[in-house]
Formats: sequence, C-alpha cells, structure tokens
Amino acid sequence: MTQILHITTMNDWETAVAAGEYRLNTLDSEGFIHCSTSEQVLMPANAMFAGQMDLILLLINPAKLTAKLVYEDCYESGHQFPHIYGPINLDAVTGFIEFPPNPDGTFSLPNELK
Repeated sequence: MTQILHITTMNDWETAVAAGEYRLNTLDSEGFIHCSTSEQVLMPANAMFAGQMDLILLLINPAKLTAKLVYEDCYESGHQFPHIYGPINLDAVTGFIEFPPNPDGTFSLPNELK
C-alpha cells in the first residue's frame, strides 16, 4: 500500500512526539484524521491552508497504523480520501517534508513526492 500524507504544523507534530501519539481535533469532532495520497494533497492544501507558512506533510505507512484506515468520499468530492479512525501511532510516521506555500499562497507538490 502506498504512503499517505497528513497536513499539519511542526508544533502539532512536536506535541505528538512528546505525547507518544498524534491526535487532532478532527478526531473528536469528526471521528477521524483527514489524510491524502500524494495525488490528492494539493486539493485540501489549497482549499483549507492557502498561505499558511508553518506546514509540514507527515509521511505515513498505512501498513503500520494501529487505527482503522478507511478510504471515503469526503464532502462528496468524488475522491476517495484516506481517513484514520483513531490516533496515529508514531511508528507509522516514516518522516515529514516541509510544505511551504508558493509566493501567491498556493501549494505545489514537493520535489520529494514527484
């Protein structure tokens, strides 16, 4: 299975490392953590994070997740996005990539993911 990505901040990632797992407010409010494939990540990045400067992409190995992973159509977009129904165990995260916006505030796929 291909790696999946999660858009977050370095501060949230450092908090997760200190806590021993990655949790996000959407886990409580929606029941899952939003993720994307590398082919999808620019859709949510440009729609919800335009211009935000402190972002990183977590690289997640789905085979190592202890929480349930489900691919679902999010907001009736016609795209099956990966959703993690529980906290992300740290050993499932294989690394992260800095994810700065372009000068116009939009995002482009980092070279590491091309």
